[in-house]
Amino acid sequence: MAKQTLISISREFGSGGHEIAEKIAKDLGLKFYDRSMLDEIANNMNVKVEVLEKYDEAPRNFLLTRRVGSHTNSMAEILSEIQFDFIKDKATSGESFVIVGRCAETVLKDYDCLISIFVNGNKQHKLERVKEKYHLNETDALLKMARHDKKRKLYHNRHSDYKWGDSRYYDLCINSSSLGVTGTVDVLEYYIQERIHAYK
Repeated sequence: MAKQTLISISREFGSGGHEIAEKIAKDLGLKFYDRSMLDEIANNMNVKVEVLEKYDEAPRNFLLTRRVGSHTNSMAEILSEIQFDFIKDKATSGESFVIVGRCAETVLKDYDCLISIFVNGNKQHKLERVKEKYHLNETDALLKMARHDKKRKLYHNRHSDYKWGDSRYYDLCINSSSLGVTGTVDVLEYYIQERIHAYK
C-alpha cells in the first residue's frame, strides 16, 4: 500500500470487532497490533510479558496510586503511556497498520491518514457469540460482557477527551450484527479503499 494508512478499531465486547480488525489487516496486507504489542514492549523492557498483561487497558486505581505532575506510580498508567508512545513511534516511522483499542483514535488523531471505526452489536447477538466462544452460560456471559465493556469504557474515557463509543468522534460506527463478521469486513474494506483513494 503506497500511502500510509492507519486504521483504529474500537469495539464492544462480543461484537466481533477484534476478528474484523484481523481480517481487514490480512486482506489489506497491513501490520496488525492488539495486545500482542506487549510482547515487543516487554522484550524492550527486559521483563516478562505476563507482568504487563494484567495492567493492559486497565483503568487507574485512584485509591492505591498517586500522580504528581507528569509522574505516577500506577503501573496501569505507566503501561498506557508506553503503549501510546509505541503507537506514535510506529505511525511516525511511516508504517501502515490496523490497531485494536488502546485509545488509538485519540493517540493518532493528528494523522490525516487515520480511519477510526467503532464496532458495536445487538445485545442478543453479542451474548450468543460470547456464550459460544467462551463456553459460558447466559448469566456468566452477560457478566463477562458487562465487565469487559466497563473496563474499556473507563480506560478510554480516562485517556480521551470524548466518550467511548460516541459516534460523533469516529469516522464510522457499524453494527456487526446486521451483516455478520464477513459482511461487516466487506463494507469496512470498501469504505477504507474509498478513503485511501480520496487522500490528497
